[in-house]
Amino acid sequence: MTDTVLALESLHVSRETKNRLERFIALFEKWARSINLVAPSTLGDFGARHIQDSAQIFQLNPNPQIWVDLGSGGGFPGMITAILLNESDGGWVHLIESNNKKAAFLRTAIAETGARASVHPIRIESAPALIPQCDAISARALADLSLLLQFSEPWMINNPNCRAYFHKGRDYQVEVDKAVGRWSFDLVQHQSVVERDSVVLEITNLSRIIQ
Repeated sequence: MTDTVLALESLHVSRETKNRLERFIALFEKWARSINLVAPSTLGDFGARHIQDSAQIFQLNPNPQIWVDLGSGGGFPGMITAILLNESDGGWVHLIESNNKKAAFLRTAIAETGARASVHPIRIESAPALIPQCDAISARALADLSLLLQFSEPWMINNPNCRAYFHKGRDYQVEVDKAVGRWSFDLVQHQSVVERDSVVLEITNLSRIIQ
């Protein structure tokens, strides 16, 4: 993970926040030796692939808001958002992760970094009953866009101002075209700061199309 130093320097955060991120990275490295937190093939460029890629979500919406992070896994982007929220006066991230081992890692990471987050070891479908309101939703490498919109619908209906941010790779347009037949939504495509062929899809005004 030799590129992590450059990744952290690129974020332009306070010394305290940088220390929190460094503690998270050290903890991630320790836990990743025993459980599969991310695909092993992505560890070679860890800083760019995971830290910078996750941080761009917060940079698109750096307000002290309530987030729901779907399928948080090894903490990307949710834990990075939760750590960066320490740069603000408020905000919180609800990390939804049904895998108990990954949820245990996330709880430990929160305790050791002081991240503004809590872990919910439940299925995504059950989360809206427990967390009825949020301002923003994030997900990364979780599911195709149509399913992500289905997951997000309860929160976006309850809060018309809610925004969803989904990382997508080079084939994102296929997923968008598929979703358009089932859903109505406004879309802004943000070019990824990490990969030229990737984007962050910002979704607002979501509603289901009645067939």
